Amino acid sequence: MKILLVGLGGMGNCHFKNWSRIDGAQVTAAVGCSDPDRMRAAEWGLPYYTSIREACGGEAVDLVDICAPTFLHKPLVLEALSQKKHTITEKPMALSVQDALQMFAAADQAGVQLYVAQVLQFTREVEVLRGVVKDGRYGKALDAHFERLSACPKWTQDSWMLEKEKSGLIPYDLHIHDLDVIISLFGKPDGIETVTCGGADKAYKEHYRFLYSWADGLHVSAEAAWFNACIPFTARWRVYFERGCLIAEGGSVCGYGADGEKTDFDISEAVTVSVGTNLPPNGWFYRELSHLMHCAEEGKPSPLVPREQVIAVLETVQKLDQ
Repeated sequence: MKILLVGLGGMGNCHFKNWSRIDGAQVTAAVGCSDPDRMRAAEWGLPYYTSIREACGGEAVDLVDICAPTFLHKPLVLEALSQKKHTITEKPMALSVQDALQMFAAADQAGVQLYVAQVLQFTREVEVLRGVVKDGRYGKALDAHFERLSACPKWTQDSWMLEKEKSGLIPYDLHIHDLDVIISLFGKPDGIETVTCGGADKAYKEHYRFLYSWADGLHVSAEAAWFNACIPFTARWRVYFERGCLIAEGGSVCGYGADGEKTDFDISEAVTVSVGTNLPPNGWFYRELSHLMHCAEEGKPSPLVPREQVIAVLETVQKLDQ
């Protein structure tokens, strides 16, 4: 499948490294908007264009992969769909439900698929959690906690991530990873509570605590932060069931049964790729892009990140932001 890569920054670099390892995938051209983008395309030996329309007119393209900043997702997605190309967009797909619905409607009209790259669905940790929830080995989930903590992302070009109208800030950029997993497992929450804090010199909140509740009694708490501190990136979760507890932390997933049996789940990767970000080499994006490419080849939506789930997540994020 021939790929057009749009956006050659950190995530574009990550996707290019992974596409290069996927059998049957070939990045045939790149779209950018800056001299660094042009230089990177030349380094990769890719034809360089400044618009998706121009690239699709000059190169063979089956799938457009959009890795540009969040505030550019909607116009770029609509441009790709106007060329009747299957399209992947990085998360969050949009900063409003209205925009997301418009983008999906454009895909329907063009007769192609629009995919949202929610990479946590393709980690071995979440694969294990999904399996444990489904097979019921520990019974019903009663409570859970998710953490996603980072130093402030000052490394972004022009600091666009720190502007609400461009990134949506922590709820849209950081917490949306865990929220997508939570809703995929337990459905859209019935109740939402949010507590925030931030320094007086900041135009945004630096730390969020979320509490989600469901009518059946389930509670899920979550934290997300861009701390004004040099802490290492931290992501972990814990789910408590009727007959056990499942914990993902420090590169491992362990189950602790009420019967005294501990299970160390195998989360090793068959393929790992150095992604060039603050993440260690992993197989997440390789698995994600392989999955989405195969879905596009079949002209089918992704069963792991379906449209209904994407909209439910954005509806919930909008409530957090009120």
